[in-house]
Parts: sequence; structure tokens; C-alpha cells
Amino acid sequence: MRLALGLTAALVLALPAPGFAAGSGGDSTRPPKTTQTTKSCFFGRVYDPATKKCVKVRKDSALDQDLLYGAVRELAYDGQYGRAQDILKVMDQGDDRVMTYWGFTHRKMGDTALAEAWYSRALNANPDNILARSYMGQGYVTEGRTDDAIAQWREIMARGGEGTWAEASLRRAIRSGITFNY
Repeated sequence: MRLALGLTAALVLALPAPGFAAGSGGDSTRPPKTTQTTKSCFFGRVYDPATKKCVKVRKDSALDQDLLYGAVRELAYDGQYGRAQDILKVMDQGDDRVMTYWGFTHRKMGDTALAEAWYSRALNANPDNILARSYMGQGYVTEGRTDDAIAQWREIMARGGEGTWAEASLRRAIRSGITFNY
């Protein structure tokens, strides 16, 4: 088994990295664009393009879940993990994208055990969530758990994720030791 993982590692590291042609789970191949949410909305507020104002996000908010997800992604990319979590708190906790970003923010805040628990929840809800697999694998890379990272990369490949941002970013992380913020 150890030899097989070693050979897989060699293959992962030898493969050329394609251009990040496709995103996963709603994520783009590029960092999110900065909006008023990051620039001027504070205290759990998100910029609402319909009203052109920063609005408080509540569980009964009329804001679209995709808009909230985009705000979480933008804030996380900007390193504002606590603010991203403020928005995550009011979102649908059964949504595997929400669980994925709970994991991402906890990992970036240094709590890798809690991050892994959130990624596992996301994968229990949706085993095909290749973004959660990529982020979990990148967490493993950070911890020096290369065999576990490769196992996630193999799962991404087995689930049709070859060439996606999730697959290529994890492959690059395994190769370089550098992880991504989006």
C-alpha cells in the first residue's frame, strides 16, 4: 500500500498542471472580485445590489443564498474569516457548500481538527463535493499528511474532477506545499 501511494505521489507530481479551466461547487478559477461587502460593509452586513446598501444578514433574510455564498467566499479570500463565519451562521447549515466554507475558515484560522470535521460533514452530505475534498487535501498538505492529500486527489479524479480547479489546485499544493485562499 505504501508503495502504491508513493507511485501515486510520483504521478501526481509528474503530471503537468492544466490551466484552471473549470471551477467547482460554484467557485471560480480566479479569486473573487472585491465588492462593497469587503470594502464598506461591517458587523455581519453584506452589500445588497438590489438596494445598493449594506444590509444586516439574518436567518429570515431575503438575500439570495448564492449572494451570501459569494460574500463568504470574498471575505474568506480577503482573510476576514470571522466576518465570513458571521454570514455562515445565518445560512442553511445543511448546505454542503456552507459546511465546506466552515471548514475552510476554521483551517485558515488554525483549527485544523475542526476544519477536518466540517469537511467530513460536507462530504457526508455530498460525497461528490470536490471543492471540500480539495480544501481538505490542502489542509493535509499543510499538516504534512501527503498520503491523505493524495487520497483526496484520487477521490476527486474518481468523481470526474480531472482538470477542474479543485483537482489542479490540490495537485499543485501536493507538488509545491503552497495552498490556495479561494
